[in-house]
Amino acid sequence: MNDFIKKVIALKREEVAAAKTAAPLRELRSLISDLPETRDFRGALAGESLALIAEVKRSSPSAGKIAPIADPGRLARLYREGGAAAISVLTESGWFGGSLDDLAMVKAEVDLPVLRKDFIIDPYQLHQSRAAGADAVLLIAELLEPETLADFLGRAEEIGLACLVEAHSGEALKMVLNTPAVIVGINNRDLKTLTVDLETSIRLLPLVPEDRVRVAESGVKTAEDIRRLTVASADAVLVGETLARAEDPTAKIRELLTARYSA
Repeated sequence: MNDFIKKVIALKREEVAAAKTAAPLRELRSLISDLPETRDFRGALAGESLALIAEVKRSSPSAGKIAPIADPGRLARLYREGGAAAISVLTESGWFGGSLDDLAMVKAEVDLPVLRKDFIIDPYQLHQSRAAGADAVLLIAELLEPETLADFLGRAEEIGLACLVEAHSGEALKMVLNTPAVIVGINNRDLKTLTVDLETSIRLLPLVPEDRVRVAESGVKTAEDIRRLTVASADAVLVGETLARAEDPTAKIRELLTARYSA
């Protein structure tokens, strides 16, 4: 486990401990019981043509400041107008500048499924996500033991949350495929080095069975990237930095999605 991942886990433990004091689990469960059903994240990604998950992303450890994003809800509307199938919201504050408030604003402004993208290491965060309005959460295989991953999947299902379960390596992917995870992501970013290589998805996506939804994450920038990932059996792509930096994110999404028909 490298220093960055150690720092991530340490910070998350502190944040979760504070959150449990501010909003005990029993309060979250009571709140969740009154919420409407979640939006169909899996269904949004599982159409006949490649789907795009557009991400609200202010900064990252590798890229630094990306975009100020004063109004996450407005950006989500622009994403929807471009043809995004779902919205991902980075809620991690320390490195990505996000928050659960961002997620709530996005959920209130668009009718698309909303994914909470964060470092989920405690089952409390699943209830926290659902209470904040998330329809799905990201689970990172490299951060979780096999038993913990399976447990989180079961707990998420109980409260109506979908899970995008991501892996970066072949070994982690094997672990994911040994669980009931139906939405499987391949992250082209190595969490140890923070480097990005699209070849990771090109190599690993074909190993994911066709009965699962296959998502390519990170490093998607061009129409050519979309074509290559479509050929590699991707059902969906998650695009963050490219859209956050775009002068016209609506047009950029349309440009990227047009490429799926020429693959």
